[in-house]
Amino acid sequence: MWIDNDFPKLLGAELYRPHPAYIIEMAVEPVVVHDFSKQPGQTVQLDRYRFWGKPGTKESRERTADQTLGTASARNIVKDKVLVTLREYTGPADTRDSAQPSTFKVARETLITAQRLLLDTGNLNVFHQSIGSLTLLDDYRRWRDRVFANELLKAEANGAASKDQGGYYLPGGKAKGGSGGTLGVTYAAGESAKFDVTTDLLEVVKDMRKRNVPTFSDGYYRCIVDPTAMMHLRQNSDFREIARYPGSGMINPMSPAEAPNANFYQGMGPAYGQAGFVAGQPVMPSGFLFEGVRWFESTNLPETNYNLIVTDNDASAADYAASQLIFFGPQAVGVGIGGNNAQILLNNNDDFSRFIIMIWSLFAGFEVLNKDFITVGYSFVY
Repeated sequence: MWIDNDFPKLLGAELYRPHPAYIIEMAVEPVVVHDFSKQPGQTVQLDRYRFWGKPGTKESRERTADQTLGTASARNIVKDKVLVTLREYTGPADTRDSAQPSTFKVARETLITAQRLLLDTGNLNVFHQSIGSLTLLDDYRRWRDRVFANELLKAEANGAASKDQGGYYLPGGKAKGGSGGTLGVTYAAGESAKFDVTTDLLEVVKDMRKRNVPTFSDGYYRCIVDPTAMMHLRQNSDFREIARYPGSGMINPMSPAEAPNANFYQGMGPAYGQAGFVAGQPVMPSGFLFEGVRWFESTNLPETNYNLIVTDNDASAADYAASQLIFFGPQAVGVGIGGNNAQILLNNNDDFSRFIIMIWSLFAGFEVLNKDFITVGYSFVY
């Protein structure tokens, strides 16, 4: 293997390999436009699809023979053009300051030894572990995963979610009344500040359906859940039962007569909506279904604190951690990509070929396309 040519290609290909720990992009299924000719500072055009609104009655669509249809009330087809400006992103981040650029350095001797190991065993995971490149790959995957989470969270600026618009949803349907980190919200005695399955979840799903948020191709909405919010949901016995055994697994097309749950024992994953492995490579979790929503748990959502009053916990205002539940339909987020997409680049300053310095690099722009397709729920920790 010629180091200067094949190594960055080998490592760069790993950037595209999905990882079960970072599932937000897979769950979102973003609108993607890739223009190889675009560079940072230039724009890529995305399309925002939405509905016109109420369909009207049979009579409202009826036309007479002498009626002029014309162009007086013409309007654009149901999509808007969204221009996304490309930016250059690199990693890994400096461990002392995440805002500063850093590099990944591998001694040439270490790399050559690892390459021989790869040729001998063919185990790519062992190769990455031996040179430490899993750190570089994890940095890219975690950063990109968080970017999609932050784009979804922009829907909170819409205001309180309702049957007419997307936005935020606080337990009990409370509306923010404060500014900054103060919500100006009070939960009286007996009111729960935790996201409730039987009231809050049903309200969120009902509002999304009322405002005509489309479902994904499987007929369901999707939700990215913080582990703490998942713990609150699992305190409901109905939800807990579904979360424990969310499905009967995948049918084996080679043996359709077998019960689907046989995959759970035979290791053919991803049984029961969980992550599995095929030929030593991870298979992304398919989530589990409950109340019209496909659920995915993520450990990469940003932590947030809000100041509010929870009477059952403390009669005075205090800061409470707010764990997130992000509900959304398709075409909520768009991505514009320029150049060669994500890649590994080498620095020629190698001290007489004694070591290799590298980064991951990406020309891209990310943008939330439909805030009305998103509801950002919160469950407060106390």
